[in-house]
Amino acid sequence: MDLLRVSDGPPVPEVLGAGDDGLVLRWVEPGRPSADAARAFGRALARLHMAGMSSYGAADDGYIGSLPLPNIARDDWPSFYVENRIDPYLAALTPAQREPLEAVCVRIAELAGPAETPARIHGDLWSGNLLWGADGQVWLVDAAAAHGGHRETDLAMLQWFGAPHLDAILSSYEAETPLSAGWRGRVALHQVHPMLVHATLFGGSYAERAAAAARSLLGQ
Repeated sequence: MDLLRVSDGPPVPEVLGAGDDGLVLRWVEPGRPSADAARAFGRALARLHMAGMSSYGAADDGYIGSLPLPNIARDDWPSFYVENRIDPYLAALTPAQREPLEAVCVRIAELAGPAETPARIHGDLWSGNLLWGADGQVWLVDAAAAHGGHRETDLAMLQWFGAPHLDAILSSYEAETPLSAGWRGRVALHQVHPMLVHATLFGGSYAERAAAAARSLLGQ
């Protein structure tokens, strides 16, 4: 989890042991979610992102859930996202469902918004990877997907899966480090990847949800 340890960023529990069956982390006494903790977390998450990376990707591939997560380094986020976060997971979709995703890939440069420098992101920031501590802090766990990415990716994941006091997290994040104009319209683009991951792992309606998100980006 060293990639997520930055000065003034969210706290990360110490790893005491690791094996094929999982990790052993130093115990963090759980507490209740609060608006104050959420606001402090939003600011700390912004500082983590602004710690930056030298490129999009990482030195090693990672995991998201039980799936391999390619991290081939790229200098621009649109090509990184297509090659590492969309293309590897399209096999779970039907040809009709793949069609809008492939169209998004063609138009990715215009859909991605203003260019940004690589952020240091968690990469799998659903609410289950936030540990609300009794110390009033929000701790980050499970760094298997951490990489140099787009900061809107972490925020989009929080919005898809939900988190306690989400509005407080987002508002304090923006107060610390404003987001590029139009970021709310790009949430669906960043949610395409976790939808594809869920389609690969669980099937069901996730493939169609990914296709629907792509169609919304295309104005269809």
